[in-house]
Amino acid sequence: MSRRLELTVTAELAGIRVDTLLKKRLGLSGSVVRRVKWLEDGILADGVRVNTRFCPAEGQVLSVRLDDPERLSGVVPAPGPLGLVYEDQDVVVLNKAPGVSVHPGPGHFNDTLGNFLLFHYDQEGESADFHPIHRLDRGTSGLLVVAKHAHAQEVLKRQLHTEQFKRVYLAVCEGVPEPPNGTVDAPLGPKPGSLMEQMVRPDGKPARTHYNVLRRWGARALVCLELETGRTHQIRVHMAHIGHPLTGDFLYGTETPDLIPRPALHSGYLAFRHPITKETLQFSAPLPDDMTRLRP
Repeated sequence: MSRRLELTVTAELAGIRVDTLLKKRLGLSGSVVRRVKWLEDGILADGVRVNTRFCPAEGQVLSVRLDDPERLSGVVPAPGPLGLVYEDQDVVVLNKAPGVSVHPGPGHFNDTLGNFLLFHYDQEGESADFHPIHRLDRGTSGLLVVAKHAHAQEVLKRQLHTEQFKRVYLAVCEGVPEPPNGTVDAPLGPKPGSLMEQMVRPDGKPARTHYNVLRRWGARALVCLELETGRTHQIRVHMAHIGHPLTGDFLYGTETPDLIPRPALHSGYLAFRHPITKETLQFSAPLPDDMTRLRP
């Protein structure tokens, strides 16, 4: 099942080179155009293959292939739970379970969302590769969006950390932050001697986290958080920095396996502009059971 974009050439566009039309009218990047132009059915005019120097006439229909004829990511398909929330020809939205990694890596070769997603594509007969937009820590649950092709990936990555791409997290932290809402503005960088940990450091990268206490949960609080930046472990480090580490955070707080075996962090709301239709899509996911059980 091939995903294509079409453009009917008007009198205004007649005689303009194909590569210019693909970039200016369809919004394709130079790298995407360079990839598709070598495919046998990559760029067609009225169903006939053309090169990027071709100048179509009025009334001709340009068609460009977006999906992946071969997978270059190296991710191996493997069955597993996806938590599929939404899917179309260009994007999928997933509700990631805690404990599942997003990307394959050391120790996680075939048990990640990337593996599960490619297995799903195979089951559906789709020629799509793994094109992640953003990531969630292995212990974090909740919503994330993955593109089905390189063009959608590039468009959505440009939206990150803009008003078009909105993510809201829910967390349970130790103690109740005062004031009940505010902004943590503290630069982050690697902690010397650690392969994983980050820390607040003056020479770190800028990082801003907005928080709002939704309700008090006994000696803890349910907090809503929004990021202006997307640094590694940002929420976890910033909440620990103000004296309220996330419940269950083994790196920046106290490990509490009897309560919750992970940091109590959930991606609860996601909104973005669709990379093709430009429609704003919004999704929400309720707190998972292991976090709701923290409520007294």
